[in-house]
Amino acid sequence: MFQPLECFVGLRYLRSRRRRGIVSFMSMASLLGIALGVAALIVILSVMNGFETELRTRLLSMSGHATIAAPLAGVDDWPDLQRRLEAEDGVVGVAPYVLLETMIAAGPNLRPGLVRGVDPDEEAAVSEFANVIDPVALGQLEDGARRIVLGRILAFGLGVDIGDGVNLLVSNFDDGRLAPRLERFLVAGTFEAGIQEHDANLALVHIGDASELAGLGQRPEGLAVRLDDPLAAAGFQQRISAALGGPYRYSNWTEEHRNYFRAIRIEKTMMTVIMMFIVAVAAFNIVASLMMVVTEKERDIAILRTCGLEPERVARIFFVQGSVIGLVGIVLGTLLGIGLALNVETIVPWLETTLNFRIMPGDVYYVTEIPAEIQTLDVVLIPALALLVAVLATVYPSRRAAAVAPAQALRYE
Repeated sequence: MFQPLECFVGLRYLRSRRRRGIVSFMSMASLLGIALGVAALIVILSVMNGFETELRTRLLSMSGHATIAAPLAGVDDWPDLQRRLEAEDGVVGVAPYVLLETMIAAGPNLRPGLVRGVDPDEEAAVSEFANVIDPVALGQLEDGARRIVLGRILAFGLGVDIGDGVNLLVSNFDDGRLAPRLERFLVAGTFEAGIQEHDANLALVHIGDASELAGLGQRPEGLAVRLDDPLAAAGFQQRISAALGGPYRYSNWTEEHRNYFRAIRIEKTMMTVIMMFIVAVAAFNIVASLMMVVTEKERDIAILRTCGLEPERVARIFFVQGSVIGLVGIVLGTLLGIGLALNVETIVPWLETTLNFRIMPGDVYYVTEIPAEIQTLDVVLIPALALLVAVLATVYPSRRAAAVAPAQALRYE
């Protein structure tokens, strides 16, 4: 089979058994270093993708994907608006809500809280709170019953349990004057959504009670919308705001929780940069091993030059050699990384059993299992960056090889 001279000689140098041991060792170290760097990057980014998905799922478990609200006056014709929103493409459910920023007191304990007024019969269309709240407690959320369901951490901080009373302090404005209102509620139950923001701050009451506290006259503050694709929330917001206009305030979960996901993106970027240093170290090994090969093969290079081989083609010989080392390491690292990421839920428990150590104990973290989600972009981008680094590592040794002077190399031959 026809093979270019540069590939033939470069691969022959790579397979040569006459090469010195240190050169072979450095080439193997370069290959393994690139493989480990690529594998580590794929596993780390897959785990962070898994945590991001888990965080998004838990954040959205107790709220809609988008909201249309009139906080000061409430929504008068909300049933008509609800039907109009339900007719939109991609909408799964629509439910009214009232949101109050309050201070919650129980005896000497005082905590800030976010009280959400919901209609238990309609809220299930936009959230999954029915999965985390006891049905008995849920059934007690009736208009005028003055019942409240607290997040587990919030209830613990207030020192209350089911059947205890709490006082809600709400700040209203009457003719431009501050008119605080204090109401007493009985704790009907607690819930654990599995995320700090909800469990430590959120409380649920019936929408009628919340509307009365907010001074909205039984009107909801707004409507929460659940979509079949949460990632389409921003596009839905733009589309519906252009269609409805009016005095409404439009928002979606990507705006309300942007800080969480911005932090995850920054962490992923920093981890990528840090782990790429492993690949860079391996690339330095490629440079060192190729420089040693160039020094060792100066006589061979000189003979090739005297036979008429151009300097550019001499450079390509060592470019092929270094690129093959990088390519093999990248392929091995990609396969290893994908294999580890796919089996991380099996590997982590085995490590915990073997080392007798809990990586994520349940009394500290909400997520006790390490999730992993492999994304195609990561599997493509990481090997591409690693290959670029490996190719750049061959530039200097290749140029040194091309600069070998035949007369000087063969002076004593």
